[in-house]
Amino acid sequence: MGVHARPAAMIVRIASHFSGEIWVTKKDGERVNAKSIMGIMMLAAARGSELTFECSPEDAPELEKQMSDLFASKFQDE
Repeated sequence: MGVHARPAAMIVRIASHFSGEIWVTKKDGERVNAKSIMGIMMLAAARGSELTFECSPEDAPELEKQMSDLFASKFQDE
């Protein structure tokens, strides 16, 4: 079924806080802009899909923390 609108919006909301480009790549090689809700949804990343986030080195530690927290919470609002 893939990532639906709510989780995609949560990913985009976090990615949009960073000034540089952020990319999400699914293990099959499909790559999309993490600031695009449609792009995230089109990844069709089902539960268990492996995703890699790419960003500028200065943003990496904070992006990793925020995305890890989001995925660990199973996309629950805080």
